[in-house]
Amino acid sequence: MRISVLVAEDEPDIALLVKHALERAGDARVKIASSGDAAVRAALEEAIDLVILDINLPVLNGFEVCRILRQRPATSRLPIIMLTARTGEVDRVRGLELGADDYVTKPFSPRELAARVRAVLRRGGSGLSGDVYTSAHLSVDFAAIAVTVDNVPVRLTRREFELLACLLRHRNRVLSRVRLLERVWGGDQTIDARAIDVHVGRLRAKLGLAGTQVETVIGFGYRFIDDVA
Repeated sequence: MRISVLVAEDEPDIALLVKHALERAGDARVKIASSGDAAVRAALEEAIDLVILDINLPVLNGFEVCRILRQRPATSRLPIIMLTARTGEVDRVRGLELGADDYVTKPFSPRELAARVRAVLRRGGSGLSGDVYTSAHLSVDFAAIAVTVDNVPVRLTRREFELLACLLRHRNRVLSRVRLLERVWGGDQTIDARAIDVHVGRLRAKLGLAGTQVETVIGFGYRFIDDVA
């Protein structure tokens, strides 16, 4: 699956440079926000896997954006990389204390930035890899591609695991059927969006008690809720 990256940058040339660097390998899709308030809206309303955040943004600066995202349950675990011309120790420390996962200064190497993105995701900020999700009944090991419910292994098809991973990656946030189709099936035009209902039903059945964590939001889509006793 391609990752979705939000680049919050008000300088068009730099935003396009970052977009090209991340999309060149074909495993990322980049959305650009040119102001802090637009970045917050995009992060809260869309299925974003990682944010690259400039500090000197209009309306809301990068520090304010980072603070807001860390305070919201839906984005509290969203990986954030600060990308800024500010090189002082005070700014770096402030960004990291607010919850940024990494801090890259301008000018930067596009290849290094892409590597930093991969490294942050590997550390499991969004549960993409090398991470384990656990709840009262469910345990998912992303690195081993293993799922257990009440300590009993559950066999999922590749597509079912990708569907579960996508829901977990954006847990506590509603994903529409169209968005799930795009993220898990790559926008395959031969798959009807309503077919998502069938796949979600099968996934729930296999997850047993943990299946209640996959919640239907009528008229919108599905949401994986974090805490179920």
